[in-house]
Amino acid sequence: MNAELVTDAPRLLVVDDEPTQREMLQLLLRRAGFQVTVARDGQEALNVLERQSFHLVLSDQRMPGIDGLELLVRVREARPDQPFVLMTAYGSVESAVAAMKRGAADYLTKPFNKDELLLVLERVLRQRRLQDEVEELRNQLSDRSRLSGLIGVSAPMRAVFERIERVAGTDASVLVTGESGTGKELVARAIHDRSKRAAGPFVAVNCAAIPDALLETEFFGHEKGAFTGAIRARPGAFESAQGGTLLLDEIGAMRVDLQAKLLRALQEREVQRLGAEKPVAVDVRVIAATSEDLDEAIANRSFREDLYYRLNVVPIELPPLRDRSEDIPLLLDAFARRAAARHDRPVHRIHQDVVERCCEYAWPGNVRELQNVVERMVVLARGEELGLDDLPEAIRASSEPTASARTDALALPNDGVSLAELERKFIVEALARSKGSLGPAARMLALSYKTLQYRVRKYRIEKGEYLSPG
Repeated sequence: MNAELVTDAPRLLVVDDEPTQREMLQLLLRRAGFQVTVARDGQEALNVLERQSFHLVLSDQRMPGIDGLELLVRVREARPDQPFVLMTAYGSVESAVAAMKRGAADYLTKPFNKDELLLVLERVLRQRRLQDEVEELRNQLSDRSRLSGLIGVSAPMRAVFERIERVAGTDASVLVTGESGTGKELVARAIHDRSKRAAGPFVAVNCAAIPDALLETEFFGHEKGAFTGAIRARPGAFESAQGGTLLLDEIGAMRVDLQAKLLRALQEREVQRLGAEKPVAVDVRVIAATSEDLDEAIANRSFREDLYYRLNVVPIELPPLRDRSEDIPLLLDAFARRAAARHDRPVHRIHQDVVERCCEYAWPGNVRELQNVVERMVVLARGEELGLDDLPEAIRASSEPTASARTDALALPNDGVSLAELERKFIVEALARSKGSLGPAARMLALSYKTLQYRVRKYRIEKGEYLSPG
């Protein structure tokens, strides 16, 4: 993280060949809170602009050599979005029109007073800020439509991204599985955002958070008077998601009797409100998500097998964070930036020791836990950099190699092999025991996470050497 997260006072470049006017403008604008750089003519202004950037250029029109209009043209050619205000003693309509046609944001006619000058500058700067905000929102929307906040470069996440891309354009039902906190709702949103239903609603219902007595009305709605307290008709989640996507989160928590009604709604593509006489046709794409083992639930008869096959047309399994630790630096950076902006904190760097400790930690709460930890660190940080002292003690302690970890029966016979070959064997054995997770393997070997990464690359260790097929 290198970018500053707090903006400075607006930077102005004032260009005027008259020393008295130039000094007067410099003094006036500095007193008004601007950072001011001055140039004596158009050529000096161009030289300054090659080295620095400014929020606004304020230039006289009539100057020897490169005059104000020519300077405006050349600046706009190099920086099309550079705000430029022209000062002219010749307040004719023709000069004003010429300046605006060449891209000036505004112009001032000499002589002008202080209030007039500040009003024009503030108006131009406010317009630029609005344009920047719109551009930022546009970029955020573009990112959101691309992967809806999902972050990762690891092989498991690339596989998830590929599956999302392939399934998004269809209407097939999707079952997203993974541990709590891995980002299952983000996957559902990414599918919706890239689908032909993106303009429609995205409705998420957490089946585990709704009392059993309200589940049916939550899904299918009710008519006025259908039960005590039903003082008005209310559509359910299916009708609310009409033309869009319905996420059934924690589907494994749904009652078996309601599963039958859900299956019928999916098959018939219609729902019937409680108390209604006729069903209502619905056009909804259903995505289900769960952190439970549905195969075990089917064996225990707490989940219907026919509903499982109806939902599991396309499965997407999200990996736990401990199995994609190479994504942790990216996640740290993204979460820290977001938290610093939200809480107006000056944090814009993360010490490498923090990154390594976080890569070594197991993260039982997955991405959600990491995000919460980073937000806490940013809020409580004493300076601009997140250091080891900012990490919660539990994470610092759990990431430190212990004696038992260092001597966890990784003894391999030295039968005449070289030291490098022996080290390679130790690494392969540790990776096999940790099922390919670099953090635990690094702790077994008493290595830092980065060192283990380097040696895996150095010895060209492939996954097939330590992961059993299937």
